[in-house]
Amino acid sequence: MKTSDFDYDLPPELIAQEPAADRDGCRLLVMDRATGAIEDRIFREIGEYLNPGDLLVANETRVMPARLLGHKRTTGGQAEIFLLREVFDREPKTSTSAIWEVLVRPGKRLKPNTGAIVDIPGKDGAVALSVEIIDWAKDPTRGERVARLTTTYPSLDEALHAAGHTPLPPYIKNYTGDEELYQTVYSKRESSAAAPTAGLHFTPELIERLEAQGVNWKTVELEVGLDTFRIVDEEDPTQHKMHTEYYTVPQATVDAINATHEAGGRVIAVGTTSVRSLESAWDAEAGALRARNREATSLFIMPGYQFHVVDALITNFHVPRSTLMMLVSAFSTRDNIMNAYHHAIDERYRMLSFGDAMFLH
Repeated sequence: MKTSDFDYDLPPELIAQEPAADRDGCRLLVMDRATGAIEDRIFREIGEYLNPGDLLVANETRVMPARLLGHKRTTGGQAEIFLLREVFDREPKTSTSAIWEVLVRPGKRLKPNTGAIVDIPGKDGAVALSVEIIDWAKDPTRGERVARLTTTYPSLDEALHAAGHTPLPPYIKNYTGDEELYQTVYSKRESSAAAPTAGLHFTPELIERLEAQGVNWKTVELEVGLDTFRIVDEEDPTQHKMHTEYYTVPQATVDAINATHEAGGRVIAVGTTSVRSLESAWDAEAGALRARNREATSLFIMPGYQFHVVDALITNFHVPRSTLMMLVSAFSTRDNIMNAYHHAIDERYRMLSFGDAMFLH
């Protein structure tokens, strides 16, 4: 198995630059994961493939206003800070200060221990946040830093919402539409740097119709990081260092999954982040699913993996040579997935985060 086995030619014009006019009006490629048989449908028709007693499990995380645009205090030059993950083990968090791992631009001029501070203005133009670069992150080869965020606002949360922007993937250029369209309608706690995009296609009305049909709905939380967009550089994917993300699987979700399987229903993951959460929560020694509360996972799912929890998958189309291409290939076969992607490209499906969806069953 080579990383190039999961490569494909993605025409740039097919990378969706804005969401569908209606969330559930996007296209849906339905594939039998055993045979590879394909159907072309519309997402709102997905109920035709779900049965009473099936269980949808979605990632309810919400995207943080993690992109901060400001100026270097010493020179006034423009700078950009991207919040990656909060650090809890360096110094106590307060309502007006916290430590974060961040990406910075320009990196060469915002080095730790040089007194580098970036001031971030709020909507009124006054400084809402100050970001001081204090250290390198644990893996400095990626250019990540540790920064102290402080504010004169009553709380950091208020300051972030006054100054921050919802980050979009790097392949989406110049989108100026409603940032809420990059959030799922069921999102709750802000904890991610990117959206669990398979869930973007659901509307409250569609969820209500599916529940009326007898399809159940539960949630998990996985804090999606920027590494979800990174391609695998190593030609041998087993040499790739998988990123770590934090996930939560509530006991109520575990109970619903166990009841679903006992009754002969299917557990359908809404997105690869839900897959990683559920499969990470599997206790191999006990042979059972366990509730988890913000535990770390670096689970790398590639062909040959045995799925223990998930029976079907709703997902978007993914970046070539990515760990997510390997995950969906593991859920079917590499040949079936590549055939589905070639079909989608031939039929001019809209690709990646704002694009169309797949249902693998």
